[in-house]
Amino acid sequence: MTLSQRINGWLRPVPAWPLYILTAIYTVWMFYLAATGQMGVEPINTLEREYGEMALKLLIAGLIVTPLRTWTGVNLVKFRRAIGLCAFFLVLAHFLVFAILDVQSLGRVVTEVIERPYVTVGFVAFVLLIPLAVTSNNRSIRKLGPVRWRNLHKLTYPVAVLSGLHYVWLVKGWPIEPFAYMAVILALLVLRLKWTRIRGWFGAEKGDARA
Repeated sequence: MTLSQRINGWLRPVPAWPLYILTAIYTVWMFYLAATGQMGVEPINTLEREYGEMALKLLIAGLIVTPLRTWTGVNLVKFRRAIGLCAFFLVLAHFLVFAILDVQSLGRVVTEVIERPYVTVGFVAFVLLIPLAVTSNNRSIRKLGPVRWRNLHKLTYPVAVLSGLHYVWLVKGWPIEPFAYMAVILALLVLRLKWTRIRGWFGAEKGDARA
């Protein structure tokens, strides 16, 4: 038995639902720290960034699932839906902190989205995530059909790129962390593209052979 098979065996009885509980606990705990003055001199900005950064990490984790299975055999597919929904929940929390606690005005939210490019790309990523979250259920797969559902969920890729760009654009100076996240996102997308092309080439060769 290979290592990947052993890992898959260990993961088989592990359910995905604890991810929702852990995300809820994390969200409440971070809010508590901010509300009780334990997040420095700018607790709202810190909380906003904390939610956003964790959401970005979860988006990256969701992107890792397929390449990990392809290249190592470790199968985390059953966790991917929970990872995506938790990412959306944190993006929503990130946006609500920004809209309600930071700018505190619908008019200012609109102004920020229009006038600040980093807010614009972040808001577009948030909007693109909404149909993914709404259709992350078996009923939507049956209603849309597997092909249309998969095509819709390819929006995950521009969402990840826009989220990474939002973070890079947000920070001042040249800190390594946002650029590291962006590099990982682009690397994962390149890996997926290359694997799709390789699989397509092999499929074409098999088709030629049958012909």
